Amino acid sequence: MEINELKAIMEGLLFASGDEGITVTQIARVLDAPDHTVNHLLQELKYDYDHTNRGMLLMQSHEVFHLTTRPEHSPYFKKLLETPQMTRMSQAALETLAIIAYQQPITRTEIEDIRGVKSDRPVQTLIARSLIEEVGRKEGAGRPMLFATTTDFLTYFGLTSLEELPPLPEDISTDQLEQEADLFFEKFSEQIDGNSYA
Repeated sequence: MEINELKAIMEGLLFASGDEGITVTQIARVLDAPDHTVNHLLQELKYDYDHTNRGMLLMQSHEVFHLTTRPEHSPYFKKLLETPQMTRMSQAALETLAIIAYQQPITRTEIEDIRGVKSDRPVQTLIARSLIEEVGRKEGAGRPMLFATTTDFLTYFGLTSLEELPPLPEDISTDQLEQEADLFFEKFSEQIDGNSYA
């Protein structure tokens, strides 16, 4: 495989890993390449980002690498978040929000176990719309990030507390959780079309 193709795959892996990032060992395992090759490619990719006027940076925190936006562009991101978006929230985002509302605090992996699909993008969408937030890390291997709903979530749905969410059956399975929770959020689908967070 050519160097440029390996770098392109690595860039995709970094993007897909989101805020949690990815280690050299994980990249090496996926690419079936030695660690020293991965380290060399990461340095090349970092150089590319630093010297070609790109909108992203390659950051390293301890052993973990992740992509992030440039700090000097933050006024534009703030402006984007303050701009009302009239597009409807996706079904994936609604499903993810329902799961988080009923199971919080919850990790992205636990969300994906319930949904059966990757949930990076819906989680990022909900964070960007201030409906969920990071609330700490779960104890255990990797200490994954925990997510929960925000006060904006309560305001958005006209709730004063989470206790006002419709109760789910006590013996509900994870397969039924998403379907049951969606019944609540369906009532708000028309509101979502015109709401500034949607």
